[in-house]
Amino acid sequence: MKSTKIIFWVTTIIIFLFEGVMPALTSQTELAKEGIRHLGYPEYFGNALVVFKICGVLLLIIPTIPNRFKEWAYAGFAFDFIFASISHYAVDGIGFQVFFPLIFLVILILSYTSYHKLLSYKASH
Repeated sequence: MKSTKIIFWVTTIIIFLFEGVMPALTSQTELAKEGIRHLGYPEYFGNALVVFKICGVLLLIIPTIPNRFKEWAYAGFAFDFIFASISHYAVDGIGFQVFFPLIFLVILILSYTSYHKLLSYKASH
């Protein structure tokens, strides 16, 4: 169970840093705004996305949040990564930008599966 906890916290903290902290600190930079424009989205979409990302990572990282809300956060991040990959493919074709969000999708899946292993362990003990 110790290894499951380690996997959960390492993967969840990676998601927290890359999907919460980094966007919160960089979302108003010209580079971030240009990235949203490059994909064809309006600027307000980027702002809304950052708000949802920050809310989502807080739901994942705070242990006392009910499971139902954590499930929605996991689903939201899964959609985010999938659609980010699709958006980059539609605009730029095949390249690293297409696969980068899918790497984070794998990390998210590891967090999600370890989270459920921890829940089932708690339920049985």
